[in-house]
Amino acid sequence: MTNPVIFDSLESVLPSDGNPCRWRLVTDGVMGGLSEGTLTRESICNRLALRMSGRVSLENNGGFLQMALDLSGDQSAVDAGAWQGIELDVCGPAEEYAVHLRTTELSRPWQSYRQPFEVKPEWQTVRLPFNDFVAHRTETPLNLGKLKRIGLVAIGRAFEADLALSGLRFY
Repeated sequence: MTNPVIFDSLESVLPSDGNPCRWRLVTDGVMGGLSEGTLTRESICNRLALRMSGRVSLENNGGFLQMALDLSGDQSAVDAGAWQGIELDVCGPAEEYAVHLRTTELSRPWQSYRQPFEVKPEWQTVRLPFNDFVAHRTETPLNLGKLKRIGLVAIGRAFEADLALSGLRFY
């Protein structure tokens, strides 16, 4: 079984394009936080990539920047049950980030399933098994048949975020 591509930097679009399944930047400003960032498409270390950069601030109860992708244009679910996990092609200054998954069964914006990952200054492929995602502020188990959104998140501490993504696949 081949790896189904979720995001390929050579083919995918930014929020300003007309694609209903598009990346967008979400900051803690939705809750009054003061973190600021940008989401751009550019060449990073000789690869076309989506780049999230900015300042994560803990002021005013803040603390995150997120590049988020809704997997369906109509907020319906995608069935990822045939796969073992998510594979990311990432690069950036050595920092820890996290992937947050959301399903159609979650109703509150702070609920998710989370797994951290480390980034290095050179391109690397990171594999995140679905079994290692931890429920955050929900008792509902992760239902891979109802996957709705994938977010790459700079969270929990004040720092300068700089994360490049050139590919995202199920494996």
